[in-house]
Amino acid sequence: MENIKSYIEENKERFLEELFELIRIPSISSIEANKPDMYRAAECWKKLMLDAGADKAVVMETEGNPVTYGEKIIDPSLPTVMVYGHMDVMPVDPIDLWDTDPFEPVIKDGKIWARGADDDKGQAFMHAKAFEYMVKNDCLPCNVKFMIEGEEEVGSPNLPKFCEDNKEMLQADVILVSDTGMIAPDIPSITTGLRGLMYWEVEVTGPNRDLHSGLFGGAVANPINVLAKMITQMVDENGRITIPGFYDDVIEVSAEERAMMAEAPFNEEEYKKAIDVKALAGEKGYTPSEHTGIRPSFDVCGIWGGYIGEGAKTVLPSKAHAKISTRLVPNQNWEKISVLFKEHFEAIAPDCVKVEVTPLHGGQGYVCPIDFPAYIAAEKAYTEVYGKRPVPVRSGGSIPIISSFEEILGIKSVLMGFGLESDAIHSPNENYPLEQFFNGINTIPLFYKHYAELLKK
Repeated sequence: MENIKSYIEENKERFLEELFELIRIPSISSIEANKPDMYRAAECWKKLMLDAGADKAVVMETEGNPVTYGEKIIDPSLPTVMVYGHMDVMPVDPIDLWDTDPFEPVIKDGKIWARGADDDKGQAFMHAKAFEYMVKNDCLPCNVKFMIEGEEEVGSPNLPKFCEDNKEMLQADVILVSDTGMIAPDIPSITTGLRGLMYWEVEVTGPNRDLHSGLFGGAVANPINVLAKMITQMVDENGRITIPGFYDDVIEVSAEERAMMAEAPFNEEEYKKAIDVKALAGEKGYTPSEHTGIRPSFDVCGIWGGYIGEGAKTVLPSKAHAKISTRLVPNQNWEKISVLFKEHFEAIAPDCVKVEVTPLHGGQGYVCPIDFPAYIAAEKAYTEVYGKRPVPVRSGGSIPIISSFEEILGIKSVLMGFGLESDAIHSPNENYPLEQFFNGINTIPLFYKHYAELLKK
């Protein structure tokens, strides 16, 4: 593993151009018109795997978008690491807030600017190049499998069945994932927990057509007003979600673990400054880091209805809509929460409107034990590259398929992320620092080295 830095230096321009080819594909999984781009991205990944040294790489169908699978089995008796990543990206709206073309990557200020630069094309790509290095330098100590999917950003609805149908092919000792982040460029961290997720769309219907707001306003309920009032009832003045039964399965984190979490550096003033807000909000009795790490949350992700065009139109709309999500802590069951929300939201609706709640997707939370061999290997690898032992953190984000891997395949995952909060994933001007990108390629082979050594003992 000694020559990895020189290998990166010799090949960095090629690495970037290959990554840019992948980024230029607008593989937005939530937009049906971009379906052909999902196949372009899948074929691009197939080529990346084969060029890097995989013995086999294929594009496989699911009931939705394709999965690219690849493998190199050097010795069946050795440990097998399966790399998971995703080729799909979030939509780019609002496009006018981007400073550059989101699908034409550029490098400025030491960062790659583009949709997918971090999440997850840049981070997944690091694994292909780390694998390439190990193959070409004859220092690959484990068998390797790749599973790159095309639906993570819409909740991986078809990957569980793909895993069920291909259990034997997907058998491994650990799943290695880079789709998370670090505390800071000089403070490495490993994500040990992910929150679960449930996502709905709601529709509130009042009159059977749009009405004149002067002739009918005040006598007929406005669905937008009603929807807004219903939403405000979902969280109380202490920041607690009001759905009956919502907290029944929430396990309170011990004082000892909360104290360990508090050791992670956090500057509230800098946090507020970075996102340009004067104050933070959240459940009473918990810190901002705990709000996103160990407590559930409730958010309206989008809301619309009525007239939103240029100028004025005095209309009392027939319908109002919202997209709503909740982040769940690991012990909460997303299917149970889905039913609880639907029953509660429909029950609090006044008789003047009709309410329909449509579940979209969800997933369980996940916890990785810090005495897990793969965690220890990741810890050693970060320490060698960054000169500091990484801090274990629980992420506020969700990767629903991670818990499905454990449930279906019986395999734990280790989350070796290199992204930063400033990377603006899911937002305009997503970016990824070149330093993090190359550090990731440098760190990943060390994980393999330490993991193989730990399993020999």
